[in-house]
Amino acid sequence: MKIKYFTFFSFTIISLSTNAQIDPSLLRRIPIDTTKTLLNMDAIYNRPALQAGKLPISLGGYVETNWQHVGTDGVSEGHQFQFRRLSIFIASSISKQIKFLSEIEFEPAEKEISVEYAAIDVTFHPLLNLRSGIIVNPIGAFNQNHDGPKWEFTDRPIAATQMLPVTWSNAGFGLYGKYYKKDWMFGYEFYLTGGFNNSIIENNQNKTFLPAAKEDAKRFEKSASGKPLVTGKIAVKNSNVGEIGLSYMGGIYNKFQEDGLVLDKKRRCDVFGIDFNTSIKKTKTNIISEWAWIFVDIPATYTQQFGNKQRGGFIDIVQPFFKHKISGWDNAVVNFACRLEYVDWNVGKFIQTKGNIGDDLWSVVPAVSFRPNSLTIFRLNYRIQKQRDLLGNPPANTAGFSIGISTYF
Repeated sequence: MKIKYFTFFSFTIISLSTNAQIDPSLLRRIPIDTTKTLLNMDAIYNRPALQAGKLPISLGGYVETNWQHVGTDGVSEGHQFQFRRLSIFIASSISKQIKFLSEIEFEPAEKEISVEYAAIDVTFHPLLNLRSGIIVNPIGAFNQNHDGPKWEFTDRPIAATQMLPVTWSNAGFGLYGKYYKKDWMFGYEFYLTGGFNNSIIENNQNKTFLPAAKEDAKRFEKSASGKPLVTGKIAVKNSNVGEIGLSYMGGIYNKFQEDGLVLDKKRRCDVFGIDFNTSIKKTKTNIISEWAWIFVDIPATYTQQFGNKQRGGFIDIVQPFFKHKISGWDNAVVNFACRLEYVDWNVGKFIQTKGNIGDDLWSVVPAVSFRPNSLTIFRLNYRIQKQRDLLGNPPANTAGFSIGISTYF
């Protein structure tokens, strides 16, 4: 769903005009809740925000901006200054059991504004709640827990952005719930939404590429196949061990009939994901990982450059190194981190030669980050990356630095 620049600026002007009439002393910040044991599914609502007096609406957001100098096989575009994204959250407690949250994202500067999330939640019981609207499909963990200030890296995981469609959202509805018992927590989500279309195999990448479906804004109004995309996830967390999540997303992606006339067989796209995160209490080391498998029914007329199987994921290791009061920041933290990534867009062998199909990538990203507080992060990354083409020729070598700042506001 797209909103023109005019709408964005009009909204901003109206908001500023309204805020100008509010006594600043009535403003209070709603912080991220770090006192409770939460699941990744809680990330959508667990964000800092500002609320004015007794108004039922709270407002927040985050921004990301970077510099990078990266080259591939000795060729570089030089110094690049990037405004990655600006996201605005608007939430409202409509009544005791009904609440609303929206996320409007400005990404990047040359594109339009997109409504990434806009859903109404109705609470019946901790284990039974209804959600309806534009929903972020809970495949893996990053798709829901993607806010820039939470991560030590300027780039989002490659598997989440170039294999899975990161911040993948659709219109639909479903159920979710949680259950607690001592050190254990269980959560589930189940949604029926709109979904993919032929663009996942008909795109300018000339390969199976699920993120291409995000370019179709019409998916919020009309499903190409007329069949729902089913997304489900279960998560289990132990406060002493960590959280593990199992997720599935699948359905018919192609337009197989029109006006009762059969155009093609029903072709499915199925995605399976697993995510795990934990913290080693003795060393305070945080480990975050995610892996996904994709299976797509490709027409026999397509060449083997369109993969019917894909896989990939990442693991982040974050080690706090120094925590002390620095320049007025009482709990400033310096972290060392490293991200390991792998993606294979075409799993299998060539029919003719029986040789392995290439089109894969691995990357290592060491990082140093500085958190002056819980809302802001300064990041220094160095990327080492190797990517092979379809035929498995010697890989293209990419390396370079990036520096970024991301903060909630």
